[in-house]
Amino acid sequence: MEYISTRGGIEPIPFSQAVMMGLATDGGLLLPRDIPRVSSEVLEEWKGLSYPELALEVLDLFAGDIPREDLQDLVERAYATFDHPQVVPLVEVGGIHIMELFHGPTLAFKDVALQFLGNLFEYLLAKAGDRMNVLGATSGDTGSAAIYGVKGRKNMAIFILHPHGRVSHVQELQMTTVTDPEVHNLAIDGTFDDCQAIVKEIFGDLEFKERHRLGAVNSINWARVLAQVVYYVWGYLRLAGAGAQRVVFTVPTGNFGNIFAGFVAKGMLPVGAIERLVLATNENDILYRFISRGDYSLGKVVPTISPSMDIQVASNFERYLYYLWGGNPKRVREAMESFKRTGRLTFSEEELERVRLDFISMAVDQSQTLETIGRFYRETGYILDPHTSVGVTAGLALQEEWVAMVCLATAHPAKFPEAVKRAIGKEPPKPPRIAELEGKERRFEVLPADVAAVKDYIERYAI
Repeated sequence: MEYISTRGGIEPIPFSQAVMMGLATDGGLLLPRDIPRVSSEVLEEWKGLSYPELALEVLDLFAGDIPREDLQDLVERAYATFDHPQVVPLVEVGGIHIMELFHGPTLAFKDVALQFLGNLFEYLLAKAGDRMNVLGATSGDTGSAAIYGVKGRKNMAIFILHPHGRVSHVQELQMTTVTDPEVHNLAIDGTFDDCQAIVKEIFGDLEFKERHRLGAVNSINWARVLAQVVYYVWGYLRLAGAGAQRVVFTVPTGNFGNIFAGFVAKGMLPVGAIERLVLATNENDILYRFISRGDYSLGKVVPTISPSMDIQVASNFERYLYYLWGGNPKRVREAMESFKRTGRLTFSEEELERVRLDFISMAVDQSQTLETIGRFYRETGYILDPHTSVGVTAGLALQEEWVAMVCLATAHPAKFPEAVKRAIGKEPPKPPRIAELEGKERRFEVLPADVAAVKDYIERYAI
């Protein structure tokens, strides 16, 4: 399997090189040259596999330059860190199927990819005799999951930017209580979009990137998206095994990475297997506006009770544009240059008709989010976190009776106790992984939203 850039400026490269490159050297995002199709016969064989076994089969289709036995070891060690035997169990409740993606070390869906990616980085660095300084931005969950995926690894340090005061208390604790010397938490005086823009600009400085051996853990790294493709295939197989012919996935998303993984899975499976993907946003609704009326334009970031979705620039959107525009890198490159200048992209009605074959969308405000958490708890006893509530609200509103629906539960409710308490009158029970964080030493550095300041910090502390 070879990898290319959305902007067409690199020669095809193998999987291992794509992982280590992160952001393509031409500023684009890396993609497989082709999305492999999985036959109905192979899917039938996959139905009885455990989650790690299925992950091996899916990843092996894309990671051709890694020996299968090595890939198997990376996968098995990644999912041994999860506290549920099924890794990502499906729970039927309230007329829908909730896929619990929060059983990893930091109780968020990012663990599914980042436990694997940490192993993969360490493996590739050992083979090359190299080092890496991981650089990433987080709106809450990616940071802690990346830190837990990287800490303690040989030949690696990590620098994570988060918006100061704009992540939940638990999310902040999960990041800043990791005080290992190779872990650097940078609290940026700005929004997540500021953090993400700084990271992208630094990766665009190829001399700086190479000199400090920078690697990416954000969903700009293809391996992040690839590891998430697995759970869509897993969910489809679980419901298909129970008799469902077509499945809809509802995805709370801000950065488009999680739902883009669903788009890749949709392209791998037989036509119609995944009916459509429900894209649920909060008040930061740039993706909803794109799907509903073709308006992809910057707005002001609104702080909400679902902070991991408080995003206006969806970094993975460029990957989807490449497919929407028939694999035309010139058009993608020109569009992204235009967006950087104007803050806006527009789409024809014909293009939107194609988009709506894949996606349907709804924006959910905070009052709706709280109402769904409260009602769901009263009716079923199940506690939703606010991000999952955004997805469930949209899913129930757009559900068609004859289609099986899977709503992705992207975080444990105990990560957002204040919002849950507003909805149900009490805080959710704290798992041990969260309770043990209170009172621990914390370490972080507050920096301005300035590329030069972040570069200077990296210069001083990179390995």
